[in-house]
Amino acid sequence: MTWGELGQPGGAVLVRRGRGALRQAERNPAVVAVMPATQVRPTVEVARVGGVDPLRSPDRYPLTTQSGKPATVVTTVTVVGDIMLGRRVGEAATAAGDPGAPLRPMERRLARADLTVGNLESTLSTAGAPRQGSDSFAADPSVLPALTDAGFDLLSLANNHTGDFGPRAFRQTMHRIDRTSITRVGAGMNGRSAWRPVVLRANGLRFGFVAFNAIGETPRATSTHPGVAEVRMGPRTGPLNRGDLHRLTTTIRSLARRTDVVIALPHWGEQYTTVPVPDQRRVGAAMIDAGADLVVGGHPHWVQGIQMHRRHLIVNCLGNFIFDMDFSQQTEEGVVLGLVFWGDDLMAARFQPYVIGADFAPRPAYGPRARQTLQRMWRASDPPFSR
Repeated sequence: MTWGELGQPGGAVLVRRGRGALRQAERNPAVVAVMPATQVRPTVEVARVGGVDPLRSPDRYPLTTQSGKPATVVTTVTVVGDIMLGRRVGEAATAAGDPGAPLRPMERRLARADLTVGNLESTLSTAGAPRQGSDSFAADPSVLPALTDAGFDLLSLANNHTGDFGPRAFRQTMHRIDRTSITRVGAGMNGRSAWRPVVLRANGLRFGFVAFNAIGETPRATSTHPGVAEVRMGPRTGPLNRGDLHRLTTTIRSLARRTDVVIALPHWGEQYTTVPVPDQRRVGAAMIDAGADLVVGGHPHWVQGIQMHRRHLIVNCLGNFIFDMDFSQQTEEGVVLGLVFWGDDLMAARFQPYVIGADFAPRPAYGPRARQTLQRMWRASDPPFSR
């Protein structure tokens, strides 16, 4: 059999079974591994049959085999990149008569997940002077119902723009989110609250989240002043501060003891590059060693490569999700990360490319444009994701 007979480009299909089949499929895209679904990992893509995904809908998958294990509970988590609903994005939404207009094209896709997570890259208040000139980001608080409609359960505030309009606007932003069903992480009235992880429940599982900013600009939370959780590291706030790293890893270890899954959300790295800086690798590995199951970062405004550490994923950057950076192809694209868990096991990590349109709304990309986005990510990734 050839891939051409299956409607795909390529030569012969190499079918492998038994021990080692998964590793062969990871290393060679021509290999199809035949195995029980329980052995699948997020480093490979599963085959849909009759349009049914065996990991999302195992009870409807037409290919079955005997198993002594009970049916598993499937939980889906969606993570998106940087969300900036102010500046020209806000102006376009106002002109459209809908504060949530940029979210609408992807709203149903986001709301379908059991948990939906993103990074809110702005304040929700202008109660102060702008701190970063024209790069000070503030969205109208009327966007909050749209974020709720889109299914967001958690927003990270640990980034370099939540402090753009000073301490009063920072506090108002936190309070306004707290009056919704959305939970925030990575910011607080003092260091203790900024570093406090969030635990969300879905299908009986406890998902723990910790977030930090490594870019500066937003004030660092202290024992007496509000701000964000911060890890000083390269390229912007380094060299890597061992005390900050210790606080991060201690937080993760404690969180891992009382949750089923730990997801870390760093705001880090260099802008406008697909390649992570060395400190991203160091800190990413330290988080996995401390008990994080997955790391998903933001800030560079381009999709970045995926690293592997102890068979866990470090997704360095998903790119902009909603932004008005319409000066390059890379800043107008990104990927939605769709995670599938069976119990507390991460079975799949799917990357859905999208393009941000002239109205600043992301829409799914397909064909050559989608392949371009993914190829940029793969080229900067570790095996088995590297192509």
